Amino acid sequence: MKGGTEMTDEEKFEGFKQKMIIENELKYGNEIRAKYGNETVDSSNAKLKRMTKEQYAQAERLSLELSETLKAAFVQGDPRSELAEKVFKLHKRWLCFYWGEYNKEAHASVAQMYVDDPRFTAYYDKIVPGCAVFLRDVVNHFCISP
Repeated sequence: MKGGTEMTDEEKFEGFKQKMIIENELKYGNEIRAKYGNETVDSSNAKLKRMTKEQYAQAERLSLELSETLKAAFVQGDPRSELAEKVFKLHKRWLCFYWGEYNKEAHASVAQMYVDDPRFTAYYDKIVPGCAVFLRDVVNHFCISP
């Protein structure tokens, strides 16, 4: 529109991913690097950079399914139920789109952060008030409980 060269859809998508990384670094970079280390954060950023449009669309669909399933499991009220186990598996799959590698301890730590950090609590509690605590309880059950 300004007389410059027109970007392809792929170039736009690459720019979109880079913008997401920059915004995340500005908003959370110092604290996540202090908590998880540069290598972990850099690995996650690299994974996002390599993500295809199709993979990104899958992650977005998975996020919606996770929210819907989390709401249904919350209403059911049992963080040990079959539906809660589905929430756990969906959340794990969603994390794996962004994490370099998965481990249960980190999963439990992130779920605790959802409760401890008001920004994340607000995000999950928009689904239904109390969802952040419920998700933490679900993850703890399936990650920590024998």
